[in-house]
Amino acid sequence: MTLTLPSPKGRGESRENMPDSYSQGKTTVSPDVLITITRLSALSVPGVSRMAQVPGGVNRLFKRGIGDGVRIAVEDNVIVANLYLILKQNVNIREVSRNVQHQVARALQEMVGMDIGGIEIHIEDIDMEEDIEARPA
Repeated sequence: MTLTLPSPKGRGESRENMPDSYSQGKTTVSPDVLITITRLSALSVPGVSRMAQVPGGVNRLFKRGIGDGVRIAVEDNVIVANLYLILKQNVNIREVSRNVQHQVARALQEMVGMDIGGIEIHIEDIDMEEDIEARPA
């Protein structure tokens, strides 16, 4: 599945010899790009330790992004993202969640230009310091 976005008209294209067909072109964005933008944006928020596995049994075997902690749905150029996070200890869960929602929505809107239908946050666990030190690198 690919998403098609209209090409921007008149944004910095000052070449006079540019063909007219350029303004009629289109850009396609793979859903994997949306997952990557979402994952990297979430991980950049202070308090987020890492992404969790997307829960869901057998059906999750056929969905993209399950190992990235992100599930993306797009309908009529509107994105709904579900993020599954593991937070660091001693953080305000509500504040971190809101910061993730804001950061992900901003990144998707700025980079892809699509509307956001929702950014749902699922806190799956908290990384305690003992857990981090015991986890193999």
